[in-house]
Amino acid sequence: MLKLSLFWFRRDLRLYDNHGLFKALSENAQVQPLFIFDQNILKSLPKDDLRVQFIHQQVLRLKEELQSKGFDLWIYYGNPKDVFKKIIETDSIQSVYANEDYEPQAIQRDQQVQLVLESQKIPLIKVKDQVVFEKSEVLTDANRPYTVFTPYKRKWLSLLSAKKLESFDVGIYEHHFHKPKKMQRALQLSELGFSPRIFDYPLDELMMKTLKQYEKTRDFPALENGTSKMGLHLRFGTVSIREMVREAIKTNETWLSELIWREFFMQILWHEPRVVSQSFRPEYDKIAWRNNAKDFKKWCDGQTGYPLVDAGMRELNETGYMHNRVRMVTASFLTKHLLIHWTWGEKYFAEKLLDFDLSANNGNWQWAAGSGCDAAPYFRIFNPESQLTKFDKDLVYVKKWVPEYGTSKYPEPMIEHNEARGRALQEYSKVLKKK
Repeated sequence: MLKLSLFWFRRDLRLYDNHGLFKALSENAQVQPLFIFDQNILKSLPKDDLRVQFIHQQVLRLKEELQSKGFDLWIYYGNPKDVFKKIIETDSIQSVYANEDYEPQAIQRDQQVQLVLESQKIPLIKVKDQVVFEKSEVLTDANRPYTVFTPYKRKWLSLLSAKKLESFDVGIYEHHFHKPKKMQRALQLSELGFSPRIFDYPLDELMMKTLKQYEKTRDFPALENGTSKMGLHLRFGTVSIREMVREAIKTNETWLSELIWREFFMQILWHEPRVVSQSFRPEYDKIAWRNNAKDFKKWCDGQTGYPLVDAGMRELNETGYMHNRVRMVTASFLTKHLLIHWTWGEKYFAEKLLDFDLSANNGNWQWAAGSGCDAAPYFRIFNPESQLTKFDKDLVYVKKWVPEYGTSKYPEPMIEHNEARGRALQEYSKVLKKK
């Protein structure tokens, strides 16, 4: 029986510059790629989830690209460990390759799969691909993880070299893909239990004009092309992080910083998985959070009476996207103005954001609450009115998403800013002064 090596696509839905795929092909003569729609993740999602549709589209694109060259992509639906049990019962597998995933749930999944494979003496070989530096590659001089961004960035840049950003040319070893006698049928979205929706996803092409002006345009939500819109593609690996960093180095230092923030939060999550449900600074969980469900509902629905907050929430609800400046304002409003624990907002964003990434979502929500590793001081409270004046003074963004603003149909502010600020400072200081 022909011995196959498998390459398992996960957060790396591309053929080009794919480190794990390159390694599998360079070390084996018969490589069969596969993708698994993980029922453990899918069963908790709404049946019209746009992220599942995006992944499905990208997986079909990969399959078509491979089939056009005489190869194929196996597509499965199920629990990954059960899928691998089934595969090794019917096919002769000598090794399985995959790119590393650093989230706690993914680590647990990989451990379960590894046990199945080890029972048949099949190695699971994992490779770094979705970051430039992973795990403990960027440490302090005392050999500890960084918990503050600026020194982390400084060290990250000092370790960077051209070799770290070299592409992995999969095409060199393309002839090592397995050529099946018969192509496997593709799973349709409906077979996964999901319904298709017409939706225009952000393009996976960097707009050089946007990048060159990035630090000048990124804070203004009314600008159509003020940000890169690369979050979705970085999340699912339809673009290469090495390519993105090379472009950032050539084009814009501010955007490079954003890419380093992404890795900073990833290594925090890897070193401190407890942050998924707990504040990095535990004292923040002791604050007398109000956690008022009615207030939370108004925030979710974009009915707070603060137009920038409401515009952001409505944009999120309708499109699965929210401008980054507005994300900060809405998060600050929930945690500081309404005194609702950051986990409530983080969970809501996780359900809605197309570009949801656990480490970044968690890190940024904790930043807004002041509870994170690189904490903003608790007394830094965004004023949604002055933020509006500064970043959407002509109300272009607000009028797009809150058309009733300025009429009797628009609600009064839930709470006056100075009152909310005073209340937040009082509650935060009660706990933090006891440290």
